[in-house]
Amino acid sequence: MIKNKKVVVVLPAYNAALTLEKTYNEIPFDIVDEVVLVDDVSKDNTIEVAKRIGIKHIVQHQKNRGYGGNQKSCYDKALELGGDIVIMLHPDYQYTPLLIQSMAHIIANDLYPAVFGSRILGKGALKGGMPLYKYFFNRCLTLTQNILINQKLSEYHTGYRAFSREILETVNYEANDDDFVFDNEMISQVFMAGFEIAEITCPTKYFEEASSINFSRSMKYGLGVLRVSFTHFFYKLGLNKSKIYDKRK
Repeated sequence: MIKNKKVVVVLPAYNAALTLEKTYNEIPFDIVDEVVLVDDVSKDNTIEVAKRIGIKHIVQHQKNRGYGGNQKSCYDKALELGGDIVIMLHPDYQYTPLLIQSMAHIIANDLYPAVFGSRILGKGALKGGMPLYKYFFNRCLTLTQNILINQKLSEYHTGYRAFSREILETVNYEANDDDFVFDNEMISQVFMAGFEIAEITCPTKYFEEASSINFSRSMKYGLGVLRVSFTHFFYKLGLNKSKIYDKRK
């Protein structure tokens, strides 16, 4: 705990057997109270590895729900366990678990209710091996999103995120897409609800075992991101309605 706030790390897993143990071993258990792994019908032995290394809270989907659907299960379980600070960490070792302490302390000290690990602050993305086309589209999409959403994030596409319990109990993440655009819908919800997001510099690693989406999926994701951004923009103007901005019941 930090200041009597329970810290829960959630691991949205899909075929993470080769990197899960390395990721898990770097989690700072001096402050982390619980670890939750949600397996989205992996084709490898992710579940067996999770049990062997001692993860107590394992959720197994009976059918593949997608990246967004996986996160929904992660956050539901974290709230069920009484988490006050919930940190999503990819078990593919692309993001370092060593930043968990910094992210958690920012929320625990009531500085910000959400913290993202940004690959773009500094030179971490390209240095870590991010493909040039992904870096280019990341920058273009982020610029467009900042204009439409009227914010100043360095990137909207990191998978390293920490949320306060208040955010997870406020935004209607269950109404979001089950695919990768879930992340951007949730950012839109967080800002629409009046919360702020802090960012810290995060080194990243791109290697064969790390999860990634191909070019065609990236294009689909990019179009989805633009849809979310325009939805946010027109909603603020009162020109459309979207159930994703309804508060959780």
